[in-house]
Amino acid sequence: MSAARALLVLLAVAFCAYSLVSQWEETREAFARMSWAAIVGAFLAGVGGLVAWMLGWRVFLAGLGSPLPLTAASRLSFISGLGKYVPGKVWALVTQMELGRQYDIPRIRNVSSSLLAIASTTASGLAVAAVTLPLTSPAATEDYWWLFLLAPVLMACLHPRIVTWGIDLLLRLVRRPPLEHPVSLAVTLRAVAWTVVGWALFGVHTWLIANAAGGDGRGLPFLATGAYALAFTAGFLVFIAPNGLGAREAVIVITLSPVLPAGAPLVVALVSRVLLSLADLTCAAAAFAMGRRAGMNRPPTDLTPIGSR
Repeated sequence: MSAARALLVLLAVAFCAYSLVSQWEETREAFARMSWAAIVGAFLAGVGGLVAWMLGWRVFLAGLGSPLPLTAASRLSFISGLGKYVPGKVWALVTQMELGRQYDIPRIRNVSSSLLAIASTTASGLAVAAVTLPLTSPAATEDYWWLFLLAPVLMACLHPRIVTWGIDLLLRLVRRPPLEHPVSLAVTLRAVAWTVVGWALFGVHTWLIANAAGGDGRGLPFLATGAYALAFTAGFLVFIAPNGLGAREAVIVITLSPVLPAGAPLVVALVSRVLLSLADLTCAAAAFAMGRRAGMNRPPTDLTPIGSR
């Protein structure tokens, strides 16, 4: 790993670690109120959600012409994903492009796969929230109805023809050739399916914490899923906040307040953030260790982009 890549990764790890340390005093009492079963279950569900989203991005990258083995895809996705803890939304993408160079992934193709993954995550997240929250949380519907209107528009924009047109337009503006391998409808549907699986697992993550914090009722799993989906989307839209800090917690508090005891929604938000930060670090560390054992520090000879074979 070059010095620049190592610096980007270390910077991301440092910000991620800082986010954990800065919140630890606030969340220590919250963890004391949780059972170990709920904490472990929520952590594992969060890891599962991250893996599902990584697989969705991997499908897009393969559809664009750069298939990667699972170990390499995990390394790129999880290590670069720590960049979201650095203020601003560009550092994860910058880190991913730098790490992708050792696998001969063209930068345009790398960026395009990330943009597709972001678009599918945002669109499907709004769709999940639009389906679940109106049935369980009138308060969230009243405050965020305008976001729900974006869901069908964004889902329609994921059609391969629209996506290819948009990416090719951007490439023309920067005087680059068009995509060699536009994504197909089948690729898009597979990637979106993995993304929805991720949302379901993050819903389980939030539900386990909310249930341990005193929530109950048959609608709690749906409310928890919609609350996290809306909170994540709102946090992403706040560009400068690292990993949606503040915005995500505010949305979770608003959506869960009607069904949880006083003070419990904030506990859910804080515990969720800490557990997901630990999940990010765990996935990145595991991917890095697997890459080291498999000799992934050198560009594999079988990962030449399809277009140049």
